[in-house]
Amino acid sequence: MTSFPALSRDDDRQVDATRIARAVRTSSGTTHDLDEIGRWIDEQRPGMSTDAEIVPLGQLAGWRLDPASGVLGHQSGRFFTVEGLRISMPGNAVPEWDQPILNQPEIGILGLLVREAGGALECLVQAKAEPGNRNGIQISPTVQATSSNQAQVHGGAAIPYLEYFVDARRHRVITDVLQSEQGAWFLGKRNRNVVVEVDDPLEPLPGFRWLPVGLLHQLLAVDDLVNMDTRTVLSCLPFAASDVAVRREAPGSGFPRSVLRSGDERSGCLIPTGKILSWITERRSACRIERTPMPLTELSGWRFTDAAIVHETGQFFEVIGVDVHATGREVARWSQPMLAARGTGLVAFLVRQISGVLHVLVQLRREPGIPGGVELAPTVQCTPDSYAHVPELPRPPFLDEVLGARPEQVRFDTFLSDEGGRFFHTRSRHLIVETDMAYDHPDYRWMACHQLDALLRHSDYINMQARSLLACLRSQAVSDGPRWRRG
Repeated sequence: MTSFPALSRDDDRQVDATRIARAVRTSSGTTHDLDEIGRWIDEQRPGMSTDAEIVPLGQLAGWRLDPASGVLGHQSGRFFTVEGLRISMPGNAVPEWDQPILNQPEIGILGLLVREAGGALECLVQAKAEPGNRNGIQISPTVQATSSNQAQVHGGAAIPYLEYFVDARRHRVITDVLQSEQGAWFLGKRNRNVVVEVDDPLEPLPGFRWLPVGLLHQLLAVDDLVNMDTRTVLSCLPFAASDVAVRREAPGSGFPRSVLRSGDERSGCLIPTGKILSWITERRSACRIERTPMPLTELSGWRFTDAAIVHETGQFFEVIGVDVHATGREVARWSQPMLAARGTGLVAFLVRQISGVLHVLVQLRREPGIPGGVELAPTVQCTPDSYAHVPELPRPPFLDEVLGARPEQVRFDTFLSDEGGRFFHTRSRHLIVETDMAYDHPDYRWMACHQLDALLRHSDYINMQARSLLACLRSQAVSDGPRWRRG
C-alpha cells in the first residue's frame, strides 16, 4: 500500500499576505531613508551606465530585415524580432489596423529575493541601467533576465543570483506565476514573476542592496525610479490585512485603512468573484482577433525607412535603432531596435467606497498581443495626446473624469517608466482617483482589492498596466510620512 505524507493546510499564502501587508504598513521610510536611497543610486552611476545613441535601423550591427518575410531580427535567431501585423478586431472602436509588434516568445524571469531581518521583511533589489531608461539607473528586481540572457547568448557574464530562481525548490517560494507583458506592443509575451524567501545570510554584491518592503513601496511615488519589472513582481505578492490587528493599527481612519480593508476577503465585494470570472470567460469566448502577418515594409499607414518605422500621423509609437555602450552590465556594447512611444501614456484607476469597502473600476480590454485576447485593465489606459492629433479616434470612457479630478480626489500621481530594455524613454502617468460616482458601463466592473489579489495567483487575468497601478495602490496603505514629489 502506498503511503503518503501527512496532509498540510494550504494557508501559507494567507500568512504571507498578512506579513506583506504588515510590512508595507510598518516600514515607512524617513526623510533620511529616502535621501540615503538617492545617494546610493548616485554612487552607482560612475560604474554603471548605458549610453544609447540613436542610429538608423539599417545600420544596426547584427540585425537584418529578412527580404522574404519582412521581419527584422538578430542574426543569432535569438532575443526578439520586430514583425508586422494586420489586426482585425470586430466591434472595437478601431476595427482594423496595421502595426509593427515585438515578438519575443521566450519566457523570462523577473525574480525577487526576500528575507526576514530584525523582524522586518526585506527584498534584494539592484540598481540597473537600461538603454531606454530616461534617468539611467532604476531600481530593478534581484533578477531580470530573458531566456537568451540566461543562456548567455550575448556572450556576457553570468547573471547574479539566477540560481535561486532556476532551482527555486531549494528555498521557500512565496509566489510564482506567468504574467503577460504589454499586449499592444508584445505578441503573446509572458514573464515568470517569482518571489523566493531565503534564510541564507546573503551579502549583496556591488549594485545590489536589501530594502524593506514598505520602503520599496514608498519609492513608487518617485518619478521613474522603481522600474516596471519590479512593479509587476510587487503586485504579484499576496497582500491582505486579514489580521484584524493590522487594520486596527493602520494610520488614521481614511484612505490607508480602506486600502487594507479592501484586501481582506471577509470585507466582501459588490460582485462575487464567480460572476467576474463568468464575465471574463463570456467575453473571451466571444472575442475575435485576427492577426495576419505582414512585411514591415508593407504596413498600411506606416513608413519604413532606413532610419526608423513611423506612423504617417506622427503619433502612437515608432521603431528606432540604438547603439549601446554600457558599463556595469554583462555585455559592454550591443545594438538593437527599440520601441519609442509618441507622447506620455496615462493609466488610471477610479476607486470608490462601496458599503465601506474600497473598490476599483476595471475594464475588460482587448489587445492584439494578449495571449487570452482580453485581460482586466485600468479604468483608463491610453495616450491622451493621440486624441488631440487624431480626432477621429473615439475618446475612452472615463478619460475626462480622471483628467478633471479635483486635487483632493487624487490619491496617487506619479510618472513611471516602461521597461528600458525594449522601450526608449517611454513612460506613463499613474493616477489613482477616488470618486463617489456610481459609474455603470457594460465593459467595466467594480472589484475589491482582494478579488484582484486572488486573480493574480493565476496567469492572463490582469494586464501589465493594471498590475503596475495595483502596486501603487497598495503603497497607499501608509499615507503619512515623507514622500519624494515631482519638482
